[in-house]
Amino acid sequence: MKAAVYYETGSPDVLRYEDVADPACHASGVVIRVEAVSIEGGDTLNRGGGQMAGSPHIVGYQAAGEIVEVGAGVTHLKVGQKVVTVNAFGSHAELRSVPARNAWPIPDGFDILKASAIPVPFGTAHECLFGHGQLKAGETVMIQAGASALGIAAIQLAKRAGATVLATASSDARLERLKAFGLDNGINYSRDDTVEQVMKLTGGKGVDLVVDPVGGATLQASLGSLGYRGRVSLVGNAGREPMMVDVSSLMGGNRRLSGVFLGAEIMTDRVHDMIQTLIDEASRGELQVIIDKTFPLSEAAAAHAYIESRQAVGRVLLIP
Repeated sequence: MKAAVYYETGSPDVLRYEDVADPACHASGVVIRVEAVSIEGGDTLNRGGGQMAGSPHIVGYQAAGEIVEVGAGVTHLKVGQKVVTVNAFGSHAELRSVPARNAWPIPDGFDILKASAIPVPFGTAHECLFGHGQLKAGETVMIQAGASALGIAAIQLAKRAGATVLATASSDARLERLKAFGLDNGINYSRDDTVEQVMKLTGGKGVDLVVDPVGGATLQASLGSLGYRGRVSLVGNAGREPMMVDVSSLMGGNRRLSGVFLGAEIMTDRVHDMIQTLIDEASRGELQVIIDKTFPLSEAAAAHAYIESRQAVGRVLLIP
């Protein structure tokens, strides 16, 4: 099969499009013929300096396609079924082997491109808002990096839960596009001070919850934007900066900072069922999945570079 691989971590140009061995199907797993690869933020971080499972390494958490082989111990999935899959690596390829527990059926008629972009961003957003953030109707939430796939998912989920939704993005144009998903007020972080704008928009009270997939220096602004008993769900390090922040404000305001990692619980019944519910809701049009751009798998390096240019609104896909 063909795959986008690399032999050492680094900038997007370490990616090579090469022939590699087909993956084996494990007794408790399935192999899919990949139709769409959703490039996750963690994929670019891992390519930039993460661990490699082997050499060459095939990066990638999330991909959707058709099952072509089923392990002997798998009874709930079948050959020919369309599924979206998540695993620690291996998405950037024509074929992918995953545990059957990490494959979610795609409802008949649902666009497989959209389905490919649901489990990680929507599942993570749900965990940040409700599993850790304990968001309630009537509260105010701020989503850092609101134009990301996770950001767009979080805006929608928070709005339908009855929250007032703020979000940050790098331009007024990107913020304008987010209004269609339920954004109440946007903050252009490239021009305005985030904390000052939050306090202005909330009458000096601050927000009840911040979802922060950026980390680094942005995390300090997230902490500074909290109101009394406010919470931060920290879910990434997209800014690729050291996490050096002053957390003293947590104590005086009875505030809380929680780290969120969906992968630690993705095989539990709770998270597995939650993700299937989100897929089903999206298939019925209750949630919007935004695909910004698609690239051929052979152009994985260009796709990674495009993501890191921070132009995208929504998810970028690779098509084998």
